[in-house]
Amino acid sequence: MATILEMPTQSGQKVVLSGVSWDAYERLLAEHQDSATTRFAYDRGTLEIMILSLRHERLKHGLATLVEFIAEELQIDVEGAGSTTFRREDLERGFEPDACFYFKDAEYIRRKDEIDVTIDPPPELVIEIDITSPSLNKFPIFAAIGVAEVWRYDGSGGQVSIFRLSGGEYVNVAESVALPGVTGALVSRLLAVSQTMKRADWLRLARESVKQPAKDA
Repeated sequence: MATILEMPTQSGQKVVLSGVSWDAYERLLAEHQDSATTRFAYDRGTLEIMILSLRHERLKHGLATLVEFIAEELQIDVEGAGSTTFRREDLERGFEPDACFYFKDAEYIRRKDEIDVTIDPPPELVIEIDITSPSLNKFPIFAAIGVAEVWRYDGSGGQVSIFRLSGGEYVNVAESVALPGVTGALVSRLLAVSQTMKRADWLRLARESVKQPAKDA
């Protein structure tokens, strides 16, 4: 029987259950496959269900837009895979990222209609929005599946930190490997002003910042 570890917060964002079987997790995924407002993360019997807020979606959209725009400016091929479900039954782990991207494997993924991480490469960059304190640490899930880089937004401080997978664990690094020259400090500043600027002006600022990363780092 599943046990509730944490009820939804006042904003109604999440619930965490323990003792959830893999079959139950699969059933929930199937039942909510068309839902754009629910995310599931599963780690060896512990299940987190998140109901997404407008703020969450705005932050996700802003970061995803930055990734694609900066990749274009740097002339790096990119293919987004959105909130695709990545899961491996042999590891008893699965997640749905806020957004994710491929770079080196972009051309390969572009030809795919479905991604199976038992045979296909994992995303090279995952965006993780944490507005409140995370109930389920998703880094071990990302690491087990092989995600190379994570951009994590911390709602308590309004900062974006970049993490790289090294030796099976994530290390906080100053600069992205997926998008060379891009720092967490730069992304944090661009994201902070995205809500107060017209989109064209914001993208112009992002372009100027990418051209001179050392000045903005």
